[in-house]
Amino acid sequence: MKEMTRGLEQLKKERDRLNNQIGQSENPTVTSSLESVLESVNEQIDRLEEAIDEHIQSTDALAQDRNLLETIPGVGRTTAALVLAELGDHERFESARQAAAYAGLTPSHHESGSSVHRKPRLSRVGSSRLRRALYFPAIAALRCNAAVEAFGDRLAEWGKEKMVIIGAAMRKLLHICYGVLKNQTPFDASLHPGT
Repeated sequence: MKEMTRGLEQLKKERDRLNNQIGQSENPTVTSSLESVLESVNEQIDRLEEAIDEHIQSTDALAQDRNLLETIPGVGRTTAALVLAELGDHERFESARQAAAYAGLTPSHHESGSSVHRKPRLSRVGSSRLRRALYFPAIAALRCNAAVEAFGDRLAEWGKEKMVIIGAAMRKLLHICYGVLKNQTPFDASLHPGT
């Protein structure tokens, strides 16, 4: 499944690249050729999405896990598949914090001597694909997921920058994903206060 989701990611990047080229093309022949290639890429995307769906449906545990992840506001079918593929077996992590560290979503503090203190940032050590998979869902969750929204609002009140809030929302969303998978229960906002 990891190979399929990564292949899908590459095809979607190619689709975006082709769309940009079509938008910049002024030659009708070139535009027509690019549109033909784009049509083929879109067919491959559809085919691969179907294959991923069939693979998940063929395994009861994967199907159950995806259904549970989809109960989380901000997590859709594609994100659920990516989380399952990139996170792997959630039981290999003892805590949500370990899963977040695996994804590179833990704060990294930089100190050098007594004079240099940079702002904390995401460690970025870990699965860049899992981080990418959570970026846009975290932005959506800041608007539609009560637990993540309350968390983001509190960080904004404390004067945190937008990218810091998004990074924290990504981490919060992964914590929620881990909790849903570990407990095998659908998302319940009351169990995930905005902390």
